[in-house]
Amino acid sequence: MAGATGPKRQDTRKFFENLSGAGKCIAVLTSGGDAQGMNGAVRAVVRMGTYVGAKVYFIHEGYQGMVDGGDYIKEATWESVSSVLQVGGTVIGSARCKEFRSHEGRLKAAHNLVQRGITYLCVIGGDGSLTGANLFREEWSGLLNELIEQGLIDEEAARSHSQLHIVGMVGSIDNDFCGTDMTIGTDSALHRIIEVVDAIMTTAQSHQRTFVLEVMGRHCGYLALVSALACGADWVFIPEMPPEDGWEDNMCQKLSENRADKKRLNIIIVAEGAIDCHNKAITPDYIKDLVVSRLGFDTRVTILGHVQRGGTPSAFDRILASRMGVEAVLALLEASTDTPACVVSLVGNQAVRLPLMECVQMTQEVQKAMDEKKFDEAVRLRGRSFENNLSTYRLLASQTARSDLQNSSFNVAVMNVGAPAAGMNAAVRSAVRVGITEGHKMFAVNDGFEGFYKGQIKEIKWGDVGGWTGQGGSLLGTKRTLPAKHLDEIAEQMRIHNITALLVIGGFEAFESLLELYEARANYKEFCIPMCILPATISNNVPGTDHSLGADTSLNAIVETCDRIKQSASGTKRRVFIIETMGGYCGYLATVGGLAAGADTVYIYEEPFDIRDLQANVEHLTQKMKTSIQRGLVLRNENCNENFTTDFIYQLYSEEGRGVFDCRKNILGHMQQGGAPSPFDRNFGTKVAAKAIQWITQTLKESYKEGRVFTNSEDTACLLGMRRRAMVFQPVAQLREETDFVHRIPKEQWWLKLRPLMKILAKYKTSYDVSDAGQLEHVTRVRPKENDASAAI
Repeated sequence: MAGATGPKRQDTRKFFENLSGAGKCIAVLTSGGDAQGMNGAVRAVVRMGTYVGAKVYFIHEGYQGMVDGGDYIKEATWESVSSVLQVGGTVIGSARCKEFRSHEGRLKAAHNLVQRGITYLCVIGGDGSLTGANLFREEWSGLLNELIEQGLIDEEAARSHSQLHIVGMVGSIDNDFCGTDMTIGTDSALHRIIEVVDAIMTTAQSHQRTFVLEVMGRHCGYLALVSALACGADWVFIPEMPPEDGWEDNMCQKLSENRADKKRLNIIIVAEGAIDCHNKAITPDYIKDLVVSRLGFDTRVTILGHVQRGGTPSAFDRILASRMGVEAVLALLEASTDTPACVVSLVGNQAVRLPLMECVQMTQEVQKAMDEKKFDEAVRLRGRSFENNLSTYRLLASQTARSDLQNSSFNVAVMNVGAPAAGMNAAVRSAVRVGITEGHKMFAVNDGFEGFYKGQIKEIKWGDVGGWTGQGGSLLGTKRTLPAKHLDEIAEQMRIHNITALLVIGGFEAFESLLELYEARANYKEFCIPMCILPATISNNVPGTDHSLGADTSLNAIVETCDRIKQSASGTKRRVFIIETMGGYCGYLATVGGLAAGADTVYIYEEPFDIRDLQANVEHLTQKMKTSIQRGLVLRNENCNENFTTDFIYQLYSEEGRGVFDCRKNILGHMQQGGAPSPFDRNFGTKVAAKAIQWITQTLKESYKEGRVFTNSEDTACLLGMRRRAMVFQPVAQLREETDFVHRIPKEQWWLKLRPLMKILAKYKTSYDVSDAGQLEHVTRVRPKENDASAAI
């Protein structure tokens, strides 16, 4: 693959070439309820396992297949997981198995594994499946002794299979497992819910209706809470937050206030396990009858049911599953006799390994706390991602300004700069509403800095941003104009409107703009105010953050289109598609989109390539096409090389592949920038904007002296970004050193570490640096304060 051999550097890294799977047998199974993305995890385990030289087996139908043996346990090949990445559910089947719960069942399962030499097990499922796996591991040596006694295996077989190593991955749409920010399937389930909510909103608006939606989550309110945040629901019921007595009056009052405020519809979201403070179930029908009898509103109930489990996995779930699958194989290869069974999971943007039983115990403690009505404790145990969502929801639910901040006399301006990105409107809505709650007067600037110097600034109220969360593009209007040429006029407008803080939501231009304003502080006291940027660009090319708002929506658009393009060739002869993505000089969309779509090769500017690489790639693809694989996918970032254009690559592949495959090319263009924001971007935008406004409030208090706001320190002109596990405010002046201004990209980019992963999954021999792989950690009860903000939704 392009640039597979990079420059030699001082080697302090650890490579997994030293981790050989030769002579080892790994089995993979999916158990319990299915979840979208499980196939991505199965594919990654099979391909990574095969890559390191291990034998990999499918166990069909979960633990039932392990107990029954025979054809249920089959050897997997590279080709057997081709084209499963985009398929929902699990292709190897899942079943709930009573027999495995019995000692006899586990004895049969152990016999079936030993017969095939399997001592490495990768289990993808919920906490019940993983607890079962751990029990199996603890009983393993006893089971082997019983098998010897019964004459089913000999001493030698028992000796060579004396250890069973287990690694778990959590596949559950409820996101109810402690220790991980996101479980496989949660993001896709949110996609299904939000698709339904968006569709319902248009019909509800037409008839001025109230809709009560029931979403899954018998014991965990994550889906209900996040979908309520992502669609701006009027009310949400979750098991972790039972409403106080009298909630019926409060809810009806809020609904009627919203109607009086010219809002034509109401959305109420209920988790299926919602209860009141007396442990009585709150059902959608009860809520409907309440609204109809008290308010007389036309009310409908929609129960989403198994729709939430179905459909194709989102880009996030495919990437999560692929990363976790590879991490699981590494964890198995590194396991020693005293390594506890672990789960691989994600915290922030970082892969981690956690002892399986610590996670299970914590998950069970949540249920115990809820049974004992210790709901605050349950929320805390759920982890920072859940806590964060809940605190943001509470912040946005209260429409009145906090009494300690009543009329703070601070004027805060919000604006968009650069190209539009999905999620910008969710961020503006959140900023405006949290700002009003904090007691500020909020001002909206239209059309970026162009609108600023022309005086297109007006106060924006609570009701003005209603319904903004699900809208794509930028409703405030955005331009790429930088402020440097108009500093006098901008300073003048700041004086006129008495702007005391500025929140800029945008891409690389927003970063450059804030740098220019920061540098102009010496000449203009108007710019000596707290200023903050929220990175929002599909290219994800802003320094100081791992993720930018809008990139997730764009990735989903790319992946969906790649799926369709690949499907267009089904039933025809072998075909390779050359697809060009956006991103300027930043290869994020091409690389991560390629990983999620199952690309064979991805060409980017950050990893230089020459004609020899192109030739090797064509030959590699030709070899693949001679097997049962029918379709190839090649992604090219728009600016990866000025001479090796999309046309050039298309013609080269067409010529070299003649007789084996034919080629088609697609330039995806601006479809990557449009569309409704994904649930991730809606939620991410909502949370980071709330956090930014809280920082602005704090900084305003600190810099208010003698009746005015004045601050010229570098830590009051910041970018709020996600760094690995934490959300951090970083001075823009310090980020200048980390930036390549010519190519408008950061000098260091975390996602380049995903490229070897993509190459391995596409059958290339490559070096994979595992020094950044998850290390075994312990589940922490209370995380350090600065790590408080999770970026994973």
